[in-house]
This record gives sequence, structure tokens and C-alpha cells, in this order.
Amino acid sequence: SAMGPCRWQVLLLVVALKVHASGSLGVTRQRALIHSPVFMDLRLKGNCRPISSTATFNPLRNMRRKNIQLKLRPSATKHWDIEAFSPSKINLFLRIIGKRPDGFHDLGSLFQAISLGDDLKISKLAENVPDEFSCNMPGVPTDDSNLVIRAANLFRERTGVKHGLRICLNKTVPAQGGLGGGSANAATTLWALNKLFDYPVTQADLIDWSGELGSDITFFLSSGTAFCTGRGEILESVPRLPQRSVYVIKPEKGLSTPSVFKSLNYDELSQHDPREILRNFYRDHDIDGQEKYINDLEPPAFRLMPELRQIKDVLKEHDFEAVLMSGSGTSIFAIGEPKAEDAFLRSMDRLKSEWGAQVFKAKFLNRGEGKEDWYEPIFCD
Repeated sequence: SAMGPCRWQVLLLVVALKVHASGSLGVTRQRALIHSPVFMDLRLKGNCRPISSTATFNPLRNMRRKNIQLKLRPSATKHWDIEAFSPSKINLFLRIIGKRPDGFHDLGSLFQAISLGDDLKISKLAENVPDEFSCNMPGVPTDDSNLVIRAANLFRERTGVKHGLRICLNKTVPAQGGLGGGSANAATTLWALNKLFDYPVTQADLIDWSGELGSDITFFLSSGTAFCTGRGEILESVPRLPQRSVYVIKPEKGLSTPSVFKSLNYDELSQHDPREILRNFYRDHDIDGQEKYINDLEPPAFRLMPELRQIKDVLKEHDFEAVLMSGSGTSIFAIGEPKAEDAFLRSMDRLKSEWGAQVFKAKFLNRGEGKEDWYEPIFCD
């Protein structure tokens, strides 16, 4: 029998969802599901945004409200030779050891990859043709200054590959958050190009080259948990940590890393030995959080942006396992789950209203040791 318009719309939605489940829409749509529906809503660009605590996740209602029709984005209809998820990171502790003669600082830090991330798509073009690079996030440079293009140029220089590249970067990780989003994009580019061109170099080669691009890039070529020294480019393998939920709160304002280090008062630095802090994360018995979750860059960042301390104090009211600033800020992360969800949601609404904060829920993320292994999006409850 004939079906009415409403039933046809439902059928089309079911078909579209089946296509999505099959993976043919690529990593972009899958990544949008990493974050909890309690805090996230889907957008057509595959991005995520925080919503109020009173909102509910209802794609049909949202489509009606926005008069959105189901259709593939132009980028989703293109063929891509390779698609990869580009994670972010948090610093479970960050100790500043001292300033080096080259102007950088020696540090000791436990890095952990998390499932808040971006999507990277690459296709091979003909030899000796210009690259085509696009990004969905306003303000992100699309010229040779972008770490993705710098990583691609370095890969071609070292391997002799002459192909141009078509690259699409769909970003979710906020800038100036201490989350290493740009560094992860560069590492993901190196890994993806090595796979795309049938592994002309080893993983060790990629790690060696990555230090030339930036301090944090090397970490993302690890398994996702690493003790980092030097200026962050020297990796030491450590065991994976137990799975944890992570809430990341990023206020609208950011801070540049140089400005935070410029405000650093060396008399305020922690006296805890970084390796002793590292051992505390692997002891069987509970250790006081003050003996583990340390960030020497919090005092200068809080001086430059006092609302960061207020955000941290708000999160500490909800009895998380730990609350700490990541890297040089301005993201504050909380590990575990809040004891009272409704109260937590109200607090997040207030942070959004007062400081334009974005709230993301993620999980610890790791990858295998094989050359073909890379980070995969995971679901949050």
C-alpha cells in the first residue's frame, strides 16, 4: 500500500542512519558520537557544541526546528584515500624543571591521549601539483604555517614523495586550550601519509622527525600514555592507565604558551621529583591527589586569567577524582564522574553563561603498537 509523507520521511531517516552505521560517512560522523549526548548535540559540519542542561538529544526534533533535510555534506560525497581520527591530550602532571640555554624549558610530564578529537581526510593528487587544504574552524590558517601542511612538506622532503595532497581538517578541539590539538593534527598527518604511501619509513623515523615540528607532536606517535621529558619531545613508554572519564572545560578566552611561561615565577615551582610523581600513578594504594596531579603552569596562568581558578574551584565542588589545568591552559579537566549530575549540569550552564565555556566529555584513549594501529574514536556513556 502507498505510504504517506510522514512514513516516507521516517524510512529515509532509517536508511540514512544505516548508511552512517556502515561507516560510509567516514570518521567525521563517527567522531561526533564520541561525546556524551547529555552535553553534546550534532551539527551538520560534524562538529560538537555544548548545550544547556535542560536540552535533550532528539535528532528528529532538531531537524524539524532547524528545517534541516537529510543530505550529505559536499566533503562527505568526495572520495578520500585515507581518513584518520586526531585525538587531543591532557597533562596528568606537569613539572617545570628549569629554563634551557635555547630558551625552552625542561619538563617532566605524564601525557594521556583523550577521545576529544578532530577528523583528518587526505587524498593523493598528481605529482608536482599544489596542495588543496581546507578547515572548518574559523581562524585556523590554511597556508604553509599550518602544522598539517608543515608535516606533509617534511614527509615529502624526507621520503622523496612528489604528490600534491587534498586535505580536509574538521576540527573540534579548541585552540589555546593546552590540549595539543594542532600537534595531534601534525602527528596524524605523518602517520596517515606513511600509510597512504605504503610505509616508506618506520615509526621510529616519524618519531625522530616529529621533534622538528613541535614539542608535543612526538607524544601522539606513542601508544597514548607516555612520560615526556626534555621540552616534551623525549618519550618514555609507561603502562596504560585504567580507563577514566574526563570532562574538559574550555573558557572562551585563551592564553598563549609564551605569555604563560613569561609570567612563570621559579620560586613557585613544585619541589616534587617528576619520577616520584610518575610512580605514584602506578602504586596499588591510593595516593593523595596533591602528590600526583600537579601543574607548575597553573600559578602563572591563574595570574593572567583569574577566572581559571574560579572554574577549577567550581569543578572541585563536584567531588571529582582530580581537577587540573592541562598544559599551559586554558582548559581545565576533571577526572571521574560528578556525584550529583543535576547540580553539575547547573554549574556547567553557569560557566557557559559567565565565561563562554565549552564542556566536553571524553575518555582516556590509547592505540596499539603496530605500524597500522592508530587512535580510534570511542563512545562516552
